[in-house]
Amino acid sequence: MAGELIAFLAAAALLTLSPGPDIIYVLVQGMTNGKKHGIVTALGLVSGIIVHTSLVAFGISAIIKQSENLFLMIRLLGAAYLFYLAWKVYKSDSTITVKAPAAEQKKELAALFKRGFLMNVLNPKVAIFFLAFFPGFLWDPQGNTVYQFYVLGFLFMLQAFLIFSAVAILAGKISVYLQKHPASGQIFKWVQVVVFVGIGVFILV
Repeated sequence: MAGELIAFLAAAALLTLSPGPDIIYVLVQGMTNGKKHGIVTALGLVSGIIVHTSLVAFGISAIIKQSENLFLMIRLLGAAYLFYLAWKVYKSDSTITVKAPAAEQKKELAALFKRGFLMNVLNPKVAIFFLAFFPGFLWDPQGNTVYQFYVLGFLFMLQAFLIFSAVAILAGKISVYLQKHPASGQIFKWVQVVVFVGIGVFILV
């Protein structure tokens, strides 16, 4: 159990740190409206994880109870999807663009939380990724899988909130760093490729 959870947290943290729409949005809010607004945005984003975790937990748990072969098929498809994501990242542009719209009005905290929540919940790519990512880290597929999925979901939420909050607090310094070091995007790109491939291999073996 401990090994699976440590591997899960390490992979989740690396993925969360990789530049994507969520972390960029938190960074922009921290730059334009201050750390409080960035943290509230982060809270809204990670709250959406509860929905995706629930869908995966109850859906996959039912499949596991029906057939071990079906569960194996899901893991194989999940690994294939992660390899596909690695290929897409490899072929993509490594430039990190951070645009802070000066004309954007300062939103109320409740509105930012709602937007962050909806950004996460309504993103089908998140649901597909969780479907591919979570099953490979179950430590006891024959046990209470719903409980295990929620443990993984909570850990993912916790690490994502801590990282997003740190980004919101350090938004100004991070923005300056990215502008001074445009080559950093290449490093993040390869980190994503390695992590996606690594998780895919982990799920397979």
